[in-house]
Amino acid sequence: MFQTIANIFRIPELRSKIFFTIGMLLLFRMGTHVTIPGINSLIVTGITADPSEGFLGMVDLFAGGALLKFSIFALGIMPYISSSIIMQLVMVLIPSLQKMQKEGEEGRKKIQQYTKYGTLLLCAIQSLAVIQLANSWSTGSGNSPAKYPGLINPSVDSYFLPLAMLSITTGTVLLIWLGEQITERGIGNGISLIIFAGIIGRMPEALISMFTSDTSDALSVLILLIIFVALIALTVILTQGVRRVPLNYGKQMVGRKMVQARSQSIPFKVNSANVMPIIFASSLILFPQTIVQWLSSKGGQWAGWAVIMDYFNPFSQIWYHSLFYFIIYTSLIIFFAYFYTAIQFNPQELADNLKKYGGFIPGVRPGSQTKEMIEKILNRITLPGALFLAGLALAPYLIIKFLNLGSNTGGGTLVYTFGGTSLLIMVGVALETLKQIEAQLLMRNYEGFMKKTKIKGRA
Repeated sequence: MFQTIANIFRIPELRSKIFFTIGMLLLFRMGTHVTIPGINSLIVTGITADPSEGFLGMVDLFAGGALLKFSIFALGIMPYISSSIIMQLVMVLIPSLQKMQKEGEEGRKKIQQYTKYGTLLLCAIQSLAVIQLANSWSTGSGNSPAKYPGLINPSVDSYFLPLAMLSITTGTVLLIWLGEQITERGIGNGISLIIFAGIIGRMPEALISMFTSDTSDALSVLILLIIFVALIALTVILTQGVRRVPLNYGKQMVGRKMVQARSQSIPFKVNSANVMPIIFASSLILFPQTIVQWLSSKGGQWAGWAVIMDYFNPFSQIWYHSLFYFIIYTSLIIFFAYFYTAIQFNPQELADNLKKYGGFIPGVRPGSQTKEMIEKILNRITLPGALFLAGLALAPYLIIKFLNLGSNTGGGTLVYTFGGTSLLIMVGVALETLKQIEAQLLMRNYEGFMKKTKIKGRA
């Protein structure tokens, strides 16, 4: 392992790429502490986040704590991710965009350009939500008193709205540029590495808080450590799990000879939807919570609002209330796992391409039977992957309840880091980055990270 790391720094090109990537990520981390002009930085230091507080806690977790610092990077890279997801969904409905995607590099550049335009629009909309949050905390709203009086400097009230919108939008655009620079001049996966750095950036603070202020005993910490190791191992298995469908090709003419083409396989990932089902399910389950909160603020002190909200509380003291939340959340994840897999894979198109190039699955007729076979395989492998995803998404809530941790303490924040979307992103990005570094080493005749775990072919 140490020899492999030493080999990395012996290659000047790879060494410069790694240092460049580290420099860009440090620039991102420094930017999370630069507040929006007009925000009182002294008051910001006293704001704490509860990761369980719906969308607010989730965005703040991915932004590395920048949202509740009211930083210029408050939205992180999330508007770009949202715009990319919307573009993928729209492409399914608009044939002209599908055609554009198949035009090669030029088509992909146009789609990327449309995605960036969508990012600017989402930044403008979402920055208004951040500004409204700052205003409500600074001056209060309706019957709610000010949570952090003086958060916004009164001297900038008249032009705070355009100034904050411009700062937040510019911050997100700068992050996109940093990600592109890491992809082009660094080790690749720039956008993913920025999200990775945002999640990892909160870990030191959570660890310090857990060991200095939490009431957890040594046994709870040891159990937590064992659970973390197990979750990471299971996530690696989920990320790397593949079902390979064998393919055969007919004989082909090479020169003057007829030769048998080599057998190949189609790899279908067990978790082909990646983190998207959790993101979709989390966003959808937060929608009724937001509506109920808004109605309760407008409709007076009706006791029924609290009861309805308790059904969407995973930490409810009434067991069947929390069970209702878990069932709804799990069902949504399974539904979106199938939905997103259906968007990514078109069995009819895949079957037609195999037939066109003379490929076939052994024992299956080309055409409609191949299509049915592919659909059957996808349906079978998507269900266990979706159940695994649901278990990973619910793991933070179950661990916090089992170990009696506070959701907004250091231990609780650490649990959210090692569960659900964040853990999948960290493991996926780490594995992809290791693969890219290993490819660079193998190109220069160095052994990679995986030299002791290479999979040997079957005899």
